[in-house]
Amino acid sequence: MATLEIDGLCKRYGAVEVLKDIDLSIRHGEFVVFVGPSGCGKSTLLRMICGLDEVSSGRIALDDELVNDVPSSKRGIAMVFQSYALYPHMTVAQNMGYALRLAKTDKAEIDRRVSEAAAILQIEPLLDRKPRQLSGGQRQRVAIGRAIVREPKVFLFDEPLSNLDAALRVDMRMEFARLKERLGTTMIYVTHDQVEAMTLADKIVVMSAGRIEQVGSPIELYERPANRFVAGFIGSPKMNFLRATGAGGSVTLPGGSLRLASAPASLAEIGVRPEHLRLGEDGVGVLSGRLEATEHLGSDTFAILAVEGADRPLMVRLPGERKLDRGSMVSVTFDAEHAYGFDADGQRVPLLPDQARAA
Repeated sequence: MATLEIDGLCKRYGAVEVLKDIDLSIRHGEFVVFVGPSGCGKSTLLRMICGLDEVSSGRIALDDELVNDVPSSKRGIAMVFQSYALYPHMTVAQNMGYALRLAKTDKAEIDRRVSEAAAILQIEPLLDRKPRQLSGGQRQRVAIGRAIVREPKVFLFDEPLSNLDAALRVDMRMEFARLKERLGTTMIYVTHDQVEAMTLADKIVVMSAGRIEQVGSPIELYERPANRFVAGFIGSPKMNFLRATGAGGSVTLPGGSLRLASAPASLAEIGVRPEHLRLGEDGVGVLSGRLEATEHLGSDTFAILAVEGADRPLMVRLPGERKLDRGSMVSVTFDAEHAYGFDADGQRVPLLPDQARAA
């Protein structure tokens, strides 16, 4: 078992507080992803769990044992860093077994663990090669294998795919998904890429400015974001936001309007995802704008509309190939269940009774 409990965790560097009152519970076998923009504190939190950074206040417990002052090497945690950090003069097998050799592990046991990890990662033919003979993806597998052979209670991954090209990142995401199923070990993964978070995680922890904004499954965060930050961060392309004025049954938006049974008095902004907009005027919300550009991806067409009074262009995701004339006026519409309301502080406010019950 490998459960992790974090209570009231803070990290300060002098007067600067970089992590603020972090509370988090991670169950055995969960794949948890910390996601957020650069500088939000996710890597610092990972380093504190590992024991590389000291705790300023609060507690970290692994399997109900307080580990605040336990050295990193004694916590039963293995960490894979953004850089592969492989020894260039050693073979793949030697790199993977190096920590075990330092721990005076029997050679037969080292060979067994290295062979098993290589089989899991499908790198058996590479065991006699040096790092310079490997591709980026292969080096990353070796770095993961070096963690696997230690048989830790918890795996920590700090942006392990950030040095890879786009195509290889997709392949390695699939490898991580397989690894999660095969090992069944608790895993914590840090990334700024919300696509990685959505495709890999059992549970996502969204962070901003040293705080946890929301914790939930990928679909929970996508469908029921707690605030404007989470709504804008989860989903690709990101959610469109429009200032909202008026109350009662009619809300005025830049370039259009939204009809509701009763709009909340605190409503200040409406959010709608690009994939929930469609051509036409048959929904409860209607917006019009001038077509600035289109992006053709084959499976989808992205239309970018300049809407009068809006802070940013409106992004519309249309299925399939669509031919639209640049500079023409385009009307798009959306349904009430796909609209998100936010108050002046960025907190979500329900627009429909069902949203209030689900919040």
